[in-house]
Amino acid sequence: MVETRIIKVDPLNVDEDALRLCASVIRRGGLVAFPTETVYGLGADAYNPRAVRRIFEAKQRPADNPLIVHIASFDQLYEVAAEIPKRIEGFLRRVWPGPLTVILRRSDRVPDVVTAGLDTVAVRMPAHPVAQKLIEFSGVPIAAPSANLSGRPSPTTAQHVIEDLWGRVDVIIDAGETIFGVESTIIDVLTDPPVLLRPGPYPVEKLRELLGKDIVVPGFARGLGEAEKALSPGVKYRHYAPRTPLILVELEGYGDPKRVADAVRMVVEAEGRGRRVAILASEETAPLYRGLGVRVVVLGPRRDMYRVARNLFKALRELDTMGVDLAVAEGFEERGLGLAVMNRLRKASTRILRL
Repeated sequence: MVETRIIKVDPLNVDEDALRLCASVIRRGGLVAFPTETVYGLGADAYNPRAVRRIFEAKQRPADNPLIVHIASFDQLYEVAAEIPKRIEGFLRRVWPGPLTVILRRSDRVPDVVTAGLDTVAVRMPAHPVAQKLIEFSGVPIAAPSANLSGRPSPTTAQHVIEDLWGRVDVIIDAGETIFGVESTIIDVLTDPPVLLRPGPYPVEKLRELLGKDIVVPGFARGLGEAEKALSPGVKYRHYAPRTPLILVELEGYGDPKRVADAVRMVVEAEGRGRRVAILASEETAPLYRGLGVRVVVLGPRRDMYRVARNLFKALRELDTMGVDLAVAEGFEERGLGLAVMNRLRKASTRILRL
C-alpha cells in the first residue's frame, strides 16, 4: 500500500503550482492518475522502466499489453518515434491535440516495458489542459493506460479511479468528468492502407476523409474476438467488464425502437426469471420497459452517440452498485461513435445474443 493523495484542479482555471507538484512526483518515479479528454490515465515517466513497471503492478495488467505514450509537443514526438513519414506528420498536425493514437516505429529512448517489447510505440497528444500541463511540467513523455484495474470499465471520474486504485498510486488529480468517456481511437499508420486497432472518439469515417485513403477495420476492432498479438492497448484481453453478468442484444437494424425493445424484453423474460435485472437502454426505448419490473439505465438518445459513449463506462460501473443479478444491454448501429460503443459493449459482455 502507498499513501494516495488527491489533488483537485479546475480544468478551466488550471492551478499550475498544483500540477508542478504532481509533475515532481512523475519525475521521482511516482504514479499519477490524471484526466484526459477521453478517460483518466495512470501515468509514469515513459523513460523510467522501474516507474512504468509500477503501472503494470498497480493495475494488475498483463505485461504483454503495451502502453500509450502521451506527449505535449511535436519535439517529444521526435524523441519517442524513430521516424515519422512526411504524410503522417502533416496528418498529425491536423488532428493533434486530440483523442487519436497512432502506431509508429519507436526510438531507442523508449524502454521495452512501455511497448511490451514491440519495435513500435503508440503515441498521442491529449487535448485536456490538465494533461497537457502535467506532461509539459514533467519534462518527459508520460506512459499511461487507463487508470483502472485491468478488465474493469475505464474511469471517467476521479471517484472511479479511487474505487480501483486507492492505495496503489501516489496522486489522483481530480478535474471532474472527462469529455468523451471512451478511450482514444488507435490506428496503425505504418501499414498501407492504415488499420484501425481500436475505435474511439475520432470516427473512422472522418479519418478516412483526412487521410484520403481507406482504413481497414478488422473484426477485433469491432469487438469481435481478440487480436493474436497486442499491437496496442484494447485489442487483446477482455476489457471494460462490470462484475454483473451482461448480455448484449444485437439486431440487424436499430431504426425501430419498438423492435429493439421487443427483442430485449424477450431476452429479459427468458433469462431473467427469478433474477433482479437491469437494462442498459437508449432514451427512445426506455419508456417501453415500463411494467417489466426491471431497473433501467438510460445511456442517451440514439441520435446522439456522443452522449451514449460518454455515459457508457459510468453506466457499466453503476450496474455493480444496483444489487442486480443480470444486466441486458441494447446494441447500437456501428456508425460514427457507435462503432466505439459496440466495441466496448462486446468486450464488456458475458454473452452476445444476435436476434
